[in-house]
Amino acid sequence: MKVIIIAAGSSTRLSNEIKDIPKGLLKINDKSIIEMQLEIYQKNQLSDITIITGPNKERFEFKNVNCIQDYKFQDHDVLGSLMAAKSIINDDMLTSYSDIIFEEKILKSMTEFVGDIGIAVDLDWEKNYDGRDQHPKSEAENVLIKENEIIKIRKNILECKENEKIGECLGLMKFSRKASKMFLDKYSELETSHKGKFHNAPSLKQLIIPDMLQELIISGIKVSPIYVSGKWCEIDTPQDLEKARKLFS
Repeated sequence: MKVIIIAAGSSTRLSNEIKDIPKGLLKINDKSIIEMQLEIYQKNQLSDITIITGPNKERFEFKNVNCIQDYKFQDHDVLGSLMAAKSIINDDMLTSYSDIIFEEKILKSMTEFVGDIGIAVDLDWEKNYDGRDQHPKSEAENVLIKENEIIKIRKNILECKENEKIGECLGLMKFSRKASKMFLDKYSELETSHKGKFHNAPSLKQLIIPDMLQELIISGIKVSPIYVSGKWCEIDTPQDLEKARKLFS
């Protein structure tokens, strides 16, 4: 199985002294976020790892890891960065954002998933926003789940019916070989046919991955929750960085 880490963004919401450092290279105590991810991947025999970089590619000095540079990182959002690696999206694949850290048992839940498309979901997510006023709960990337299937994915889902559940995406996704092809085929179709606003994005260039997953759901393709529990953090603000350093000390 391939692993792709999307690291083409910068830490613009963090403090001035670190805002120009790629998020994945921020130190959580003695290791960077990406070093922490790589340690867990390699411990679990995941060795085919690619990092998609944007600016400062030369800073990503990791042994036995491939790098693909997204030269147009300023022209699009996260989905466009993932598409910079479309030549290698041809097998079972695990993708992650470079600004998340998680413990090993969360990765094990991902690798044990046997469906076509699975998203790591935390159902006990709201507690993560206690005291997090720099990144409020309204910015959470939520999923709406019914009968163990994701039926909606977007920020700030507020209500659900009695037989539905709301969770938060961690930023970890798993695709089968078949699903990787479906994902690329749908993106190529949209590139040639779609104009204007797309789901929650003003244009295709501004798409994030959840927008694309929502399109697959609308197209009748099953997207499954992979329920996870345990320690994890998204690092987006100085508060997040401080919390992560305490949680993973």
